Amino acid sequence: MKNNYSICFISFFFCFFFSLMNFFFMMYFIMEDLVIFLEWEIISFNSMTIVMSILLDWMSLLFMMFVLLISSSVIYYSKSYMISELNLNRFIMLVLLFVFSMVLLIISPNMISIFLGWDGLGLVSYCLVIFYQNIKSYNAGMLTALSNRVGDVMILMLISWMMNYGSWNYIFYLNFMNNDYIMKIISLLLIIAAMTKSAQIPFSSWLPAAMAAPTPVSALVHSSTLVTAGVYLLIRFNLMLENMFFLKLLLLLSGLTMMMAGISANYEFDLKKIIALSTLSQLGLMMSILSMGLSDLAFFHLLTHAMFKALLFMCAGMIIHMMNDIQDIRYMGGISMYIPLTSLCLSISNLSLCGIPFLAGFYSKDLILEMVSMSNLNMLIFILYYFSTGLTMFYTVRLLFYLMINDYNLMVIYNLYDEDYIMLKSMFMLLFMSLITGSFLSWMIFDYPYMIYLPFNMKIMVLYVMIVGFFMGYFVSKMMVYSNNKFLLFFKLSNFLSLMWFMPNLSTYSLNYYFLSVGYNFNKNIDLGWSEFYSGQGMFKILKNYSIFYNFFQINNFKIYLFSFILWMMIYYMMMMF
Repeated sequence: MKNNYSICFISFFFCFFFSLMNFFFMMYFIMEDLVIFLEWEIISFNSMTIVMSILLDWMSLLFMMFVLLISSSVIYYSKSYMISELNLNRFIMLVLLFVFSMVLLIISPNMISIFLGWDGLGLVSYCLVIFYQNIKSYNAGMLTALSNRVGDVMILMLISWMMNYGSWNYIFYLNFMNNDYIMKIISLLLIIAAMTKSAQIPFSSWLPAAMAAPTPVSALVHSSTLVTAGVYLLIRFNLMLENMFFLKLLLLLSGLTMMMAGISANYEFDLKKIIALSTLSQLGLMMSILSMGLSDLAFFHLLTHAMFKALLFMCAGMIIHMMNDIQDIRYMGGISMYIPLTSLCLSISNLSLCGIPFLAGFYSKDLILEMVSMSNLNMLIFILYYFSTGLTMFYTVRLLFYLMINDYNLMVIYNLYDEDYIMLKSMFMLLFMSLITGSFLSWMIFDYPYMIYLPFNMKIMVLYVMIVGFFMGYFVSKMMVYSNNKFLLFFKLSNFLSLMWFMPNLSTYSLNYYFLSVGYNFNKNIDLGWSEFYSGQGMFKILKNYSIFYNFFQINNFKIYLFSFILWMMIYYMMMMF
């Protein structure tokens, strides 16, 4: 166990130290307006060169700082959370590989090295999702891996098409913003790849399924690594994608993803899946604002969201420990009496997710909604944005009431113990960041403040929506705890809405049902049918019987010859007598 603790401490120190280094470098790069581009040529053929490139600017350094800070908290948290795990060393190594793949993706301007980080994320995420090695984990891991393989194939095709321009570095593509058909194909492949990694419709089903992974992994995946890779890629390529038709399609699909995730979270009773669906909703928000051309706002929300979402998952892990590994929120209630500091962290991260003024989420979310109000979008997109914001408040307040304010369930034996100080230290580090990140980044990222002039009713619309969402969440949380929500199940569309618009079924059964049924029919009619009886199986039985017969003769060779000789002699003498 001492060995396990030492690797946890070394990994934590390594990530935290490099996070601080990235912070100081980033401040220096912003003040001096520096960009460093390093390139090593590996091989050259047919005027194409394969190079290893590194791009260091304020954006990559800032994002690396957040990734390493969250991963250091997660590793320190795992020291206590995974204390009973025999393979803790393997777990920490997988987490470090995961972080390394993300760092490689962040600092690479070259599509070849981006693909190495991209595919590394997919591979290591599969290993982490199946870490607990049961049938649920295996199914979730396969769904995660195969969904992400679609994006990997798109990146491979993208690399092939980029050869038409003679370079795989995306910074050189800013000069090719003309609308020729090759650029349109490249942009389509890029958008589809980003949609698979960031789980937009129709690739949404893998994100809640990936909750089969250990909770520290969920905190890392859903905050700053796997799911944000697609958003980060589009942020880097944003100038190349300007005025593309596919961005309008992405805007619609990401808006629908926001709404679908928000509605499904109100039907869900699994604690980790509710938080996963909230991640899906926030990813839809990032992708939609990105498709409007506001990449700096998308990056701003990506960073603020990373902090409070990692904290939210860590609080969920502490609650699941206390509940003896029960994740159903209907069995919970009154947890603030037993784990007050964790409840404090949970409340602040939840309120930050809602966009309560002056917490981290407020600065990015309020700015995004005001920019949407000021843009010339149609009414559908406007409704999708505000309706999804109301749903965020809706499921967050419902979650808080179920966990803290409703009476605790006497049927469940709570594991009443003092809060783990190792977990609390890592949570408090992220709590501090969740409080200051919004204001800190808004002063640092933007050269000048956004001047947004709106009528009073439009300006106050965000508060209206939040208040309505609060009361709706309160009413739903007061329904019968041990049954489904009567208020929501009143509608005929309840099954459609609660099952993520049948997205998991469409992603699994609909894609493999035809092939499995064809295989079943072939097996039934050919492998087990008359043709098998008269061909393969029949021939096998005949040859088997012959072999048994000949084998019998070979084993009893002498006896049979003797018996045959005597029989022949008897027949001969009988014939001679007559």
